[in-house]
Amino acid sequence: MTLTTTCRSLFLFLAAALLPLAAQAANPVFPGADPHVAVFEGKYWAYPTHTPDRRAQFHAFDFVAYSSDDLVDWKASEPILKIEDIDWIKADGAPNHWLWAPGIAEKDGKYYLYYSVGPQNPTPSRIGVAVSDRPDGPFKDIGKPLLTGGDGFEAIDPMVFQDKDGTAYFYAGGSAGAKLRIWKLKPNMVELGEEITVDTPPNFTEGAFMHEIDGTYYLSYSHGGWNNPNYSVHYATSSSPVGPWDYQGPILNSRGRFQGPGHHSFFQHPKSGQWYIAYHYWPSKKTEPPLTGLRQCAIQPVTFGSDGKIEKIVPTRGGPEPAPLQ
Repeated sequence: MTLTTTCRSLFLFLAAALLPLAAQAANPVFPGADPHVAVFEGKYWAYPTHTPDRRAQFHAFDFVAYSSDDLVDWKASEPILKIEDIDWIKADGAPNHWLWAPGIAEKDGKYYLYYSVGPQNPTPSRIGVAVSDRPDGPFKDIGKPLLTGGDGFEAIDPMVFQDKDGTAYFYAGGSAGAKLRIWKLKPNMVELGEEITVDTPPNFTEGAFMHEIDGTYYLSYSHGGWNNPNYSVHYATSSSPVGPWDYQGPILNSRGRFQGPGHHSFFQHPKSGQWYIAYHYWPSKKTEPPLTGLRQCAIQPVTFGSDGKIEKIVPTRGGPEPAPLQ
C-alpha cells in the first residue's frame, strides 16, 4: 500500500467518524408511569401518570402530555388537567386524592382523557373523563364520575378502543379485585352504554389495553404487584374485542435494571406500519418487593411472528430508531 493510499484511507476513516450519527432514543424516554402513547395531528403524544419528586416541574396531581415528532425528542406540555379543577373530587371531602393511569381517545376532532381517581377508602374507586379540542389540552372534566367501583370491583385503569365499525369499547378494572369489565360507550364518549359480560383472562391484574391487527384482537394487560419485580405484561387474543380469550402468555418481564415493567400501551406508525410498546419500569436491580424510587417510561419496537403472535420484548436501554411522521 502506497503512502498516498494510506493517507486517503485515513482521511476517509476520519471523515466518516466525524459525520453526525443519527439520533436514537435511549430509555427512559420520559419520567412517570402508565404511559398511553397515540398518534394525533402528525405527532406522537404520550400521557403518563406523573411521579412527584423534588425535581418535578409539575404538581403531583396534574396530568401533562409529552409530544414528539420522531420518538426521540420529547417535549412536556403545561398541565393539561389539574385535580384542583375537578369539582366532584373537591366535594368528596376525602383527604389525599390523586389521579393516575390516563387513557386517551379521539373522535370527530374532540379528545377524551379518561383517568383513575383515588384513594379508595373512604371513597370508592372512580374513573373520570375530561374533554378538549386539542391533544395538549386544556381538558375540562365533565362534572361527574364516569364509573364508580364497589362490591369488590375497583374502577381503575380505563382504556377506550374504537373498532373499525365505529363502536367504542370501554375497558376497566383490576388490582385487588382483578376483574375485567367492558362496556360500550355511548356516541358522545362520556357515558357508558351496555355492559358486555366477559371472562377475565388468565393472570389478569390490571391495565388492560386493546389493539387489533387484520381481524385479530390483542388484549394485553399487567400481571403481578405494581411495586413487585413480578409485574409483567401478558396478552390474549380473540376474533372479537370482547373475547372469548385465547391466552398467549407473558411478553415482557423484569431484566437487569428494568424491574417490574408494565402498565403499557401499543401504538403504530401510520405509514410504515411498525408497532411499538410504551411501558413503565423501576430503574433498579432489586429483585425483592417492594420496589421503590421513581418509575420511568420506555418505548421499544414490537415484532410479530408469522403466526401473528407477539414476540418476546426484552427491556433495553436502546430506544426506538427515529421514526418521523412527516
